[in-house]
This record gives sequence, C-alpha cells and structure tokens, in this order.
Amino acid sequence: MKGLKSTTWILLIVSLSFSLVNGHGGSHDEDETDDTHNSLHSKGLVLVKIWCLLILLVSTFAGGVSPYFYRWNESFLLLGTQFAGGVFLGTSLMHFLSDSNETFGDLTTKTYPFAFMLASAGYLLTMLGDCIVILVTKGVEKEAKVDVEEGIGDDGHGNATANLNPAFLKTSSLGDAVLLILALCFHSVFEGIAIGVADTKADAWRNLWTISLHKIFAAVAMGIALLRMIPKRPLVATVAYSFAFAVSSPIGVGIGIAIDATTEGAVADWIYAISMGIACGVFVYVAINHLISKGFKPQESCYFDTPFYKFLSVLFGVGVISVVMIWD
Repeated sequence: MKGLKSTTWILLIVSLSFSLVNGHGGSHDEDETDDTHNSLHSKGLVLVKIWCLLILLVSTFAGGVSPYFYRWNESFLLLGTQFAGGVFLGTSLMHFLSDSNETFGDLTTKTYPFAFMLASAGYLLTMLGDCIVILVTKGVEKEAKVDVEEGIGDDGHGNATANLNPAFLKTSSLGDAVLLILALCFHSVFEGIAIGVADTKADAWRNLWTISLHKIFAAVAMGIALLRMIPKRPLVATVAYSFAFAVSSPIGVGIGIAIDATTEGAVADWIYAISMGIACGVFVYVAINHLISKGFKPQESCYFDTPFYKFLSVLFGVGVISVVMIWD
C-alpha cells in the first residue's frame, strides 16, 4: 500500500507538470504576437501571477501542516526531494540563465558575461543567508545536544533529536526567532520574484510549478521535523512555522509584480535580466546544497536511500525540464 501511494503521488506530480506545459497556450512566438494578453503590464498576466501567489501560499502551507494529519511515505519524500532538486537545477540553467543572457545580449553590445556574474552573486547571497542561519542556530544546537545527553531531548518515544536540523528548534529569544525565519525564507523570496517578473503567462505557470514542487517537499519535511521535536504542542508550532515559510514566496511574487507595474521599456528589460540572473544563482544553490546534497533524511532504513536511486531521481527531474523547454 505504501508503494502504491508513493507511485500514485509521483504520477500525479509528473502529470501536473505536463498539464501546465500544455496549458500555457503555445510557444513564446504566440505569446509575443498577442500583446493584449501577454504584455508585461496586461491585466491577464497580472491575474495569472496573483493566482500563482495564492497557489504557492495554500500549497506550501498545506504541505507544512499535512504531517500532523497524514503519515508520509519516507521513500517518496526521499526520491521526491531529489527529483525537485533536478527540476530546480534544470530550470536555473536552461531557463533562467539562458533568458537572462539573451536579454542582456539585446540590451547591450558589451561582451561582459553579466548573466553569469549575477548568477554567481545570487549563489553567494543565498550562501550568506545560510551563514546567518548557522550563526543564529549555533547556540541552539549546543543546547539541543546537552538536552539529548541529559535524556530530555527525545520525541516522546525515546528517539533522540540530535540529528534533526537545528534551524527548526525553538530559539532563545523573539529576536533570534524573527531573524531565523527571515534567513530561512531569504531564498524563497527570490524564488517568488522569478514568478513576479515573468514576461509571459507561460513563464509564470512554469516557474510556479517548479517552485511549488520544491516548497511542498520542503514544507512536508519541516512539518515532520517539528512533530518529532516538539510533540507536546505540534499543531500550533507546525501552523506557525508553515505559515511563515509559505508566505515568503508570495511576498517575492508581490515584489516582482510591483517591479513590473512601475517599470516600462528598457528599464523593465534590465530588471527582468538582472532578476533572472540572480534567481539562477539562488536556484542552483538551493538545488545543490538543500535538495540534492542534504535532501530528506529517512528515520528508518530505506531501500531507495542510495546514491544510484538519488541520481536517477535528479536525472528524471532534469529530463522533465529538458522536455518542457521544447515548448519554451
């Protein structure tokens, strides 16, 4: 039954990805010939981005609180997270980087690799966010280890929590908690901006399913970790953390929409090229460091927890994006 459920979920995700591609309404050539519906400032495009904002908020929040009501199959989460990493990696290099580089080529005659430089900057910015998380949680991690050694750091069933991500542990002060949430959601805001500055409806929908796929898996993993660490009050904490995590990408979408609404012509093109370049670096960092290298850690022995199956999952994710780009 667990294997059947996992297979069903994987088929649903793949079906969703291809249905969104087919629902884009054609290629960029068709989009560019319909200025009324697909211009940067058209009401239709803004409406699509608002729908993306709402879908991101609801889907991520639902994923975060779902472990309280549903026991997820760990094999599915393990391979699904790796698949999401492949999707992120393929999207960043084949979509964001190529669009940014192409736009810079139209805007300037200089041969400087602006898109690649901005991708490097986005990678470093996201890395800086992780450094902030490490600084904030450094003392909390030490406290957690002391608790485990004293026998009080378990999940209520005798299972130690020392191997869990300290980023989700209760911080020592309100200021630390606020800083922690801001650092954890830093890259999510830039992910949302990628939707907000999309120049066509097709790009907005494509960016939506890419980002939401990653965020749902991340939210589910976060909810599971919270249930293991704070069993005495899991629902309240799960709802609070899930909402904070869920609202970060929609904030980015809103920022992107505001950017589009206040810029026109060459300025809008420059902002789009810069945003896509930075988003590429953010996506590469998240794909490699958060999804592929770390990913979801099963608590029990898992048959699929091997480098080969992880590679196949990442390969499948990159392959899906490769096929999707045929219609770009």
